[in-house]
Amino acid sequence: MEIEDYVALEDRFAAHNYDPLDIILDRGRGAWVWDIQGRRYIDFLGGYSAVSQGHCHPRILQAMVDQASKLPMASRAFGNAQLPLFAQELCELARYEMMLPMNTGAEAVETALKAARKWGYSVKGVPEGKAEVITFHGNFHGRTITLVSFSSEQQYRAGYGPLTPGFRTIPFGDTEALEDSLNRNTVAILVEPIQAEGGVVVPPQGYFRQMRGICDRDRILLLADEIQTGLGRTGTLFALDWEGIRPDVLILGKALSGGFYPVSAVLADRQVLGLFSPGDHGSTFGGNPLACAVAREALRVLVEEDLAGNARAQGDYLLGRLARMESDLVADVRGRGLLVGIQVRDKAGQARTLVSALKDQGVLCKETRGNVIRLSPPLVITRDELEWALERIERVLRGDRGGS
Repeated sequence: MEIEDYVALEDRFAAHNYDPLDIILDRGRGAWVWDIQGRRYIDFLGGYSAVSQGHCHPRILQAMVDQASKLPMASRAFGNAQLPLFAQELCELARYEMMLPMNTGAEAVETALKAARKWGYSVKGVPEGKAEVITFHGNFHGRTITLVSFSSEQQYRAGYGPLTPGFRTIPFGDTEALEDSLNRNTVAILVEPIQAEGGVVVPPQGYFRQMRGICDRDRILLLADEIQTGLGRTGTLFALDWEGIRPDVLILGKALSGGFYPVSAVLADRQVLGLFSPGDHGSTFGGNPLACAVAREALRVLVEEDLAGNARAQGDYLLGRLARMESDLVADVRGRGLLVGIQVRDKAGQARTLVSALKDQGVLCKETRGNVIRLSPPLVITRDELEWALERIERVLRGDRGGS
């Protein structure tokens, strides 16, 4: 089959909720992927940060094969030999007392919101049905009806009403707006340390220290969605580590499985997650042995290969090179570690055009918010691989499409 055949099949039989580039990937290794015609590309999207450990990392692959050959699935109606070890290792790494395993990032965010509301009613004493959660313009936490209810993207909300109440959405990075939004029924603040899908928006330094102080003062839970920023992506284990902030609830996913399997988790101390009783919440696949075995090895790879350190070193180099680049197309370069956004000027047209040009040069990435090119390569990327990609990125952004 040719590329056109696959495209036609997907167009006919799959719902049109994505608009992929005209490329059909077949295999991957490390920072690289190959299409069905054997052409090699460097992956600068990394599965939206899910493939931080690189494509087909051999250790994670072996852990998956080993567990799949023994017991891939067991209902939480019974115990399994992987979940207790995963829970202990994740809690000790992240420094929390308890965790609750789920599958997707959206499920984990929903779980955190349920925990926050339950805490608000049973501990803070908010009147039943009155709990409010503060969210931020430009956020992206998933696409369930509840999560799009507080999205500032009209497309995400249109056609899905009635939307879930109980959320107040305010400007990101504005402490005064945060103070003005609070009331006695505020139970939580749900925030991304960096708004990745929102255009790689980095708030002012000190913003989260102020937010932490407000939460402590007013008995409000700080919920950090580190699904895209956590587990080494920004050069520290978690992005909020840059300000020395410990959220009350930590939400993880994506790189938690190294891209092999849907695994997510919510972490908090006993005063929050200890409020759940049997039957309050659950998932058929959440905490299954295959997921836990994969996640355990993914965490070991993250730590033992010092992927956060590599993200910091390579990210500094990437940001430095892009900032020094002379291009009339580029309005701004921002980010932290290996999560970088290139904002293009209006005259450059849609960032999609540049993303397509980069694909033709062998670099795969993604546009977001219309005018931002998002770069988030696997954290295993080497300096030589980064140089290879940067040569092509600079070529496209300077308007030279001649080479490949």
